[in-house]
Amino acid sequence: MWGLLETDYIMNNSKKVNKVGILGAGHIARKMATTLREMNDVEAYAVAARQIERAQTFAAEFGIQRAYGSYEELVRDENIDLIYIATPNSSHYNHAKLCLEQGRPVLCEKPFTVNVEEAKALIELSQKNKLFITEAIWTRYMPFSKQIKDVAWSGILGNPMTLTASLSYPVAGKERIVSPALGGGALLDLGVYALNFAAMIFGGDIERVVSACTKMPSGVDGQNSITLCYAGGRMAVLQTNVYCAGDRQGIICGDKGYMIVDNINNPQHANIYAENHTLLQELECPQQITGFEYQVQASLEAISQGKIESADMPHAEIIRMMQLMDDIRKSWGVHFPADEMIF
Repeated sequence: MWGLLETDYIMNNSKKVNKVGILGAGHIARKMATTLREMNDVEAYAVAARQIERAQTFAAEFGIQRAYGSYEELVRDENIDLIYIATPNSSHYNHAKLCLEQGRPVLCEKPFTVNVEEAKALIELSQKNKLFITEAIWTRYMPFSKQIKDVAWSGILGNPMTLTASLSYPVAGKERIVSPALGGGALLDLGVYALNFAAMIFGGDIERVVSACTKMPSGVDGQNSITLCYAGGRMAVLQTNVYCAGDRQGIICGDKGYMIVDNINNPQHANIYAENHTLLQELECPQQITGFEYQVQASLEAISQGKIESADMPHAEIIRMMQLMDDIRKSWGVHFPADEMIF
């Protein structure tokens, strides 16, 4: 009798293993597969690439059950609980649309789309089909990012008034960066992190934007500087470029002190200083797999609750950020082929 009861208990309390499909087999997909392999109750179940051989090689490396030679085959797999889109920027809209039309929830790599009109169309389809979709802007989901915000507004800095953030990597030779057709440029690849860092700390009550960029020969921005002026006199000054390595730091300043965050793209440390530059406190990021796990956890939790958006990056905020980047690009005269409907 006890053995039967024990078996029933185990069956009734066993957790579901959520199956994730990876759409794309490039560098960022490899990082997601590495993450999923180390997570509990989550399985990297399937991967799709344009060539079946590439998908099979990827699957063999990461112990993935199923490999597909087309994205259409992946989205038709009814065993999948969530699809992570890891294709170039310009493909996000079509691939997310394909998933939603086949009834598959979506975690779409940043930037969500290349312009706000595409973002609105996907969110409308999500709402119509009652299916989950969110943007995989990983910093929005990290517990340490939330801790940084909480401490910044705890009073230890006084009244936060100024924020600076910079992010640059020497990636100017990559096709995805250079090509307008792929949604290239520093803004959508790196500036999105600086803008989201500012948004997480100062919110969205922006009164004025002043910006400038220098363009690559292809017409996309190679480096840029963006100043956001907020209600109440707050200001964020952001810089990103694709030509060189940079310090990646974010600095939040108040009338009683300032905080230096080591890396706005994946923060690991934050030091808090008094106004006389004395070190007051050191914050350390909790141990993580890669940092990608939090967006997966948040997505699967929302899906289990019947939600179609994530509280960490709700649909309205996705649209707001895409509109902000559209407005900035328009002021620079940086256009993509997909922009013809709005520019």
